[in-house]
Amino acid sequence: MSIRPIKQISGTQQTLEGAGVKLNRVFGFGDPSLTDPFLMMDDFRSDRPEDYLAGFPWHPHRGIETITYVLAGSVDHGDSLGNRGTLGAGDVQWMTAGSGIMHQEMPEGDAQGRMHGFQLWANLPSRLKMTDPRYQDIPAGEIPEIVDDDGTTVRVVVGDFWGKKGPVDGIAADPQYLDIFVPPGKRKVFPVDTYRQAFAYIFEGSGSFRDASDPFGVLTEKQVNGEEVHVRDESGNRTLVVFDSGDEVVVQAGEMGIRFLLVSGAPIKEPVAWHGPIVMNTREELVEAVRDLQNGTFIRDNAIIR
Repeated sequence: MSIRPIKQISGTQQTLEGAGVKLNRVFGFGDPSLTDPFLMMDDFRSDRPEDYLAGFPWHPHRGIETITYVLAGSVDHGDSLGNRGTLGAGDVQWMTAGSGIMHQEMPEGDAQGRMHGFQLWANLPSRLKMTDPRYQDIPAGEIPEIVDDDGTTVRVVVGDFWGKKGPVDGIAADPQYLDIFVPPGKRKVFPVDTYRQAFAYIFEGSGSFRDASDPFGVLTEKQVNGEEVHVRDESGNRTLVVFDSGDEVVVQAGEMGIRFLLVSGAPIKEPVAWHGPIVMNTREELVEAVRDLQNGTFIRDNAIIR
């Protein structure tokens, strides 16, 4: 077994999206090869309704898949094909935009006004860029949860892990999407297939990921908001850790424990032409997509709802 070296550690960037939603961008609009096949990830989290109620009104997508995972509050969604639904706490939606869809997502807080969730964008290979749109709406109760003897808890959203299979299927990148909590002071090893790109995003507690070049797992510096800062051995809330190749990830939880998303997928290794919510392979394909939006031919087929 080989421990995955750490390629990059970074913090999030505060940004505005949609009609004025305040969120933290984990990564995106940079070098897509760093996290291929994943293009972008946002952490939307607030207990102030004015930060999120404006939502994400009608907008197009083509050539990608979006994965929305809600932890608190809810998200009402609808699309131009007449589909409607609500994602609650613990629910997941995996939307394959394919050839094109118009949709909207409107967040609402819980009884305490809290809203928290993530949206991850996954690229589609050229052969599937124009596939039929598809939704997979997964309620929280269908997502398997594993509790290990030491208290480590893993929710398996996508992929196979520790003998459990996540309910989302048929995804081009063959991804694994895990929500992991490791109790205070525990050291844990998680297998990750060597051929996949992988990253961890810490959103509660703190801990350190062991680097193959550092047998004690002590990280001496990291990039946060574009600046190099020195730390002892722990990364905390809103920290992205991008791994190099290997077949296992080792984490040491801090005194409050650590909760993070561990995400991996098969890299596509194709050219990326990107214009907002549309991701194709060439500039010519982007021009065609904009032309389709202008002349009303962007929506080409009915979505498949699961």
